[in-house]
Amino acid sequence: MKKIVQLIRNNAGREQATIRAEGEDSVIYLYDIIDPYWGVGAAQFNKELASMHGKKVTLRVNSPGGDVFDGRAMATAIAQHGDVHAIIEGLAASAATYVTSACASVQIAAGSFYMIHYAWTMAYGNKDDLLKTADLLGKIDNTIIDDYVKKTGKTRDEIAAWMSAETWFTADEAVANGFADAVSDSVKVENKWDLSAYSNAPKPPPRDDAADWEAARQRNMNRLRLHEIG
Repeated sequence: MKKIVQLIRNNAGREQATIRAEGEDSVIYLYDIIDPYWGVGAAQFNKELASMHGKKVTLRVNSPGGDVFDGRAMATAIAQHGDVHAIIEGLAASAATYVTSACASVQIAAGSFYMIHYAWTMAYGNKDDLLKTADLLGKIDNTIIDDYVKKTGKTRDEIAAWMSAETWFTADEAVANGFADAVSDSVKVENKWDLSAYSNAPKPPPRDDAADWEAARQRNMNRLRLHEIG
């Protein structure tokens, strides 16, 4: 839970991306943290999905994850709907991965990442309280492992090892290991989330900062002038 709070804080300055659906095309965008207070919660998501009953739905995903139980509720609604097809456009991490695993098919855009890990929480109390919390986390992890095994055909031991290591898959690796079915024809995307709350997150590309670029250009122009004078 502490890391989830850090994830939310690190991305607090972003433009809030509320869930939106596109009418006749039956498209839902999950472009936010999975959380009922700081992003998109299951109640909001499932209401949108229910309004598309009987339709084929495209679920476009760019999410760093979030609340495990809201993610589970979303996944359940997706499985019950039955005709939801995910396209990962940037990132599906943590809780967002088992939301996509519940879909009938999963495509992932080139440049996207897919990350799985063991569940997080924050706990306090005596040793009995902490043992109960650890037991609950183990049960949550086992249900998530079941989902990944069903999707990928990998063994439980393979999935558990990847989760323990907090494993980040590229688009091609996600397809090769069965988490996604194909690399989509979408334009290559770049991750714009601050993922420093995670231990093994890929380093973001250098920022194309216009002010820095202009300063560098001016320095180079000054060097040229000095060269001309000399």
